[in-house]
Amino acid sequence: MPPNPPYRKPYSTIHRLSSIVLFLLSSFLFVSCVSPTQTAPTQTITAYAASSAQPWMDELFACANERNIIVNVTAGEPEIALRIGEPENLPAHAYQIGEEEILIAANRESAVQHLSLTEVQALFAGQGEPSVQVWVYPSGLDIFEVFEQVVMQGRSAASFARVAVGVEAMSEAVNSESDAVGILPKRWLGENAREVYSLGTFPVLAIASAEPQGAARDLLACLQES
Repeated sequence: MPPNPPYRKPYSTIHRLSSIVLFLLSSFLFVSCVSPTQTAPTQTITAYAASSAQPWMDELFACANERNIIVNVTAGEPEIALRIGEPENLPAHAYQIGEEEILIAANRESAVQHLSLTEVQALFAGQGEPSVQVWVYPSGLDIFEVFEQVVMQGRSAASFARVAVGVEAMSEAVNSESDAVGILPKRWLGENAREVYSLGTFPVLAIASAEPQGAARDLLACLQES
């Protein structure tokens, strides 16, 4: 509050009304001269993540929230796509935002113990113990591409292998079925699963559909910093 004015004798009614009118008029002129607060326009971007890279989608949403960016999730030609491992034809605008270890995992009750590369190849080619239930992914899924490049090296997986539609389904199968063996990112291992072979550590990539500008550039910078 402004300080109290010095003591004066009471104004007449007309003087008081005149003062009120002048005060309101000056207040209106002052408010009119002050420019309204400028708010940054909201930006919108499309994005998508393979099931293996879902944890980084949470980071993307966090970055978008900080920067007042709306993210629309779509698998159809997103502006930013997240995946694990390099595709066969690496796009020009690919940026590493993290890394993930990929494992061959077995249920804790499985008789399968630590395996060599040759033993993993034989198991997934259908030459292992018949009681072991092998799980794979659909062709073209990022984590399965890594598995085919690093492990199978041109060989085909057994035709009787069960197919998990994504990493969450694979994790559920390996953790719940005592004879299951499958392919999982390390962070998806679960309490009832254990590592029997490591494929190694691979980059988590954010792939932009074009040279990043505006919202896409801001989100990619944030993801690389986090």
